[in-house]
Amino acid sequence: MEINPYIEKAKKGDQVAFTYLLDHYWNEVYGFMLKRTENETDAEDIAIETFSKAFDKIATYNPEFQFNTWLIAIAKNVHIDMLRKKKSTVFVEITDEEDQLAYNIADTTPSVEDALITEQNLSRLLQFIKELKPHYQEVIQLRYFQEMSYQEISEQLNEPLSNVKIKLLRAKKLLAEIIENKQ
Repeated sequence: MEINPYIEKAKKGDQVAFTYLLDHYWNEVYGFMLKRTENETDAEDIAIETFSKAFDKIATYNPEFQFNTWLIAIAKNVHIDMLRKKKSTVFVEITDEEDQLAYNIADTTPSVEDALITEQNLSRLLQFIKELKPHYQEVIQLRYFQEMSYQEISEQLNEPLSNVKIKLLRAKKLLAEIIENKQ
């Protein structure tokens, strides 16, 4: 399977390509970090941060290297940064430039997950949402029930915008899988 066309589309801001890359490489990055951290929450946080950074910096990706190798290198750096933060507990501000880069990830076309979410009746949907981890429940609730923008969710959760986008992508994918498995 040729991944380069998806990478090129992602470089141009194609949301479908970002979603494909996230879906395609999530288990590899998450699994790698789970072995390293032996903690599901940390592994998930690192994977989210990894994809966030990768999508922000996708224009710098060098196709001479494997895409998964590049992602794993980013994940290792995120893990090291996380360990340093735990030691120093110093909060690092995200720059305006980084914030603007995260803002540029497209958010226009409804995905398959969006269609599944809107088609389900509310009571059943709420049962499915309860099966997600609490931080995924929260972003789904803020986005779809309180109809908050990504920026508003970012401010509410005090998280970088890019992390909110990746977390919401992942939450929608997991929710869609739960819905499909229950039908």
